Amino acid sequence: MNIIMLGAQGTGKGTVAGEISENTGMVQISTGDIFRKNISEKTPLGIEADKFISQGNLVPDEITIPMVEDRLTWDDAKNGVILDGFPRTIKQAEALDKILEAKGEKIDLVVNLVTPKEEIIDRMLTRRVCTNPDCKATYNTKLHPPKVEGICDKCGSPLKQRDDDSNPDAIKRRLEIYEEKTSPLVEYYKNKGVLRTETVSISINRMGKDVARDIVNDIKK
Repeated sequence: MNIIMLGAQGTGKGTVAGEISENTGMVQISTGDIFRKNISEKTPLGIEADKFISQGNLVPDEITIPMVEDRLTWDDAKNGVILDGFPRTIKQAEALDKILEAKGEKIDLVVNLVTPKEEIIDRMLTRRVCTNPDCKATYNTKLHPPKVEGICDKCGSPLKQRDDDSNPDAIKRRLEIYEEKTSPLVEYYKNKGVLRTETVSISINRMGKDVARDIVNDIKK
């Protein structure tokens, strides 16, 4: 089974994907994690990607698509994947369809997360992530703080704020790009009959873990 997580930054895609992965054994593939790893290691890909990410812009297709195509060939992706952060454009979605078709596979489910804009901005400014690349746990200093401030509950590594989460202007720019470039994917996958839209908001007391639990239950039926 292959799943795509859709939704603007800060809607909880990583949280939902992580919960589904933990409860089904499907591997979570996050383009953001791959980019950040390359940026921290100052690889040629990381240096190029950082030029776009630091400004809140999308990384070009010529960098992103080949990277995802390669990642889908890894052994841990043979039994299905949860794609978090890809595709972000119709062009990327069409490329992904071709990549999967060549393997005799397809996208089975697209989970579209929706959250009020002001809540997204606040979440991103208060988001903290584990610095351990093998853990990648995510916290929120308001909604889901760690038991010990600045320390990951799961592995004990320090937490940090991502550079691209600390600039309100960059966050707003990323949301604008999402509406312009990525939101058309909702219609694209709706037409394919695989779209599932879920609202994630503190205002209705429904968070990412609630959504993930329902999806996992449906997958296991």
